[in-house]
Amino acid sequence: MSRPMRQASVIGSGPNGLAAAIVLAQAGLKVDVFEAEEQPGGAARTLPLTLPGFLHDFGSAVHPMAVGSPFFSKLPLAAHGLSWIHGAAPLAHPMDDGTAVTLEQDLGDAEKALSEDGIVWRRIVEGPVQNWAAFAGEVLGPMLHLPRRPVLLAKFGLNAVLPADTFCRRHFKSARTRALFAGLAAHSFLSLDEPLSSAIGLVLAVSAHAVGWPVPRGGAQAIADALAGQLRDLGGTIHLGRRISSLDQVPQGLVLCDVSPRQLLAIAGERLSPTYRRTLGRFRPGPAAFKIDYALSDPIPWNAKECLRAITVHLGGTFEEVAESEKAMATGRCAERPFVLLAQPSLFDPTRAPEGKHTAWAYCHVPNGSRVDMTERLEAQIERFAPGFRDCVLARAVSTPLDLEARDANLIGGDISGGAMSVGQTLFRPSLRQYATSSRDIYLCSSSTPPGGGVHGMCGFYAARVAQRRSGR
Repeated sequence: MSRPMRQASVIGSGPNGLAAAIVLAQAGLKVDVFEAEEQPGGAARTLPLTLPGFLHDFGSAVHPMAVGSPFFSKLPLAAHGLSWIHGAAPLAHPMDDGTAVTLEQDLGDAEKALSEDGIVWRRIVEGPVQNWAAFAGEVLGPMLHLPRRPVLLAKFGLNAVLPADTFCRRHFKSARTRALFAGLAAHSFLSLDEPLSSAIGLVLAVSAHAVGWPVPRGGAQAIADALAGQLRDLGGTIHLGRRISSLDQVPQGLVLCDVSPRQLLAIAGERLSPTYRRTLGRFRPGPAAFKIDYALSDPIPWNAKECLRAITVHLGGTFEEVAESEKAMATGRCAERPFVLLAQPSLFDPTRAPEGKHTAWAYCHVPNGSRVDMTERLEAQIERFAPGFRDCVLARAVSTPLDLEARDANLIGGDISGGAMSVGQTLFRPSLRQYATSSRDIYLCSSSTPPGGGVHGMCGFYAARVAQRRSGR
């Protein structure tokens, strides 16, 4: 008589939840995924937020970590419709003189473009770029681990631990290069004078050269749909419109939760020990995003035409201005001139808008749960570098931090990082147990576990591996 198939349930169908489900299904478990919304993907969804025919990414839009993910790259996602589109350059950072600093994908081209800082830029990133697979395997996982490539990781780590302002003063002569790196480092949601604020900037810089900053054709939904297709091929089932408020609502067996620590406390209740519940209760959400999606009549009229070569544009001016914006956020204020991250995917992916029309996606950083309307300040930054932008706007969909949480319960107070990226919460995320909880059958696989936010699936991958090992399944 054959043994019954072992059961696993995954709560949440973001990229991490789907990654965890795929790992478990590959191991022969019967996997059911429960998703509260009517489509899979979590923050990696594409929605009609403005006008008919315009497709907007609800959360992340540009995906270096997805195309470079050690786990995703091993899956046949192209067979499920996923294809990548690159801009002519990964990134542009316009300046007030009407020009822009560009980050070129080819390392030789980047060295030339960065002029007097080109040689030192190349020296800093070349090792990780040339060894991307090994590097990604080291940094896209728990920070505290026994490295397989200790020399590679040590060289990276010596710079990564630095505050971004110290890193730039130490390495770069040009104000333009410092501005470019400020925008990269600001993705960390840290003040640029805080330790580790260089780390995310360096990883993003390396990824730009190693794998590029592409968008998926048709929007971020294509990533979730490809992962869902792969899971179904392995026999897994996804239940949409099934909000789980208690673990009593899922079958007995392993449970992996692609949710925030706050949600895990609510749905697991007394199945977790009092000590562990207290630990989770101390986990702090990070700052928030204030986001606007645009339907446009024309491409954005940038002063610097180099901006039309890039899907991603960073708007903030000098290093000092970007740092001032991020310092305001870190001290509970909303910047008067916020650093703005903008994506213009329709320049390279015509599926996003009706013929001749365009989309744009932009957000700035604000304190968690902020109710300040940043529309005017955000658009003033776009107009600063693209006069006449507002004349191109056919419609806009404004998402406050609370709007983001309403569309995805994981985004507590508008936090898109899965928790504050302080030193303690980066090293031990969300606790010393990381993916494990006080129950041998319950695991956390969201971006509140290592390596943190981003569409890479590695939180789910590692959580599923730990769950299998600890449970003997």
